[in-house]
Amino acid sequence: MTAYGAAANVGFLLPYSRLHESEADRIGLILMDKAGYDPREAIPFWQRMNQQGGGSRPPEFLSTHPAPETRISQIQALIPEAMKYYKGK
Repeated sequence: MTAYGAAANVGFLLPYSRLHESEADRIGLILMDKAGYDPREAIPFWQRMNQQGGGSRPPEFLSTHPAPETRISQIQALIPEAMKYYKGK
């Protein structure tokens, strides 16, 4: 039963949590835009967060959040969509 619980956690719950985090990043970029903030600034923000994170991190497949490198690349891919709303282009 313990193995089943661990497998369900790694195989279903954690990937689903990472998906939620990625969706939150997408929505956050659009809301940034609508509030008048440049969504391109999210990239240097997450780069700084990655540098200051320090310490060791668990492998991405064992985490509820995307790895910083994954998150940054996903945000870079979302920037063109978010820029549709940005007024300060």
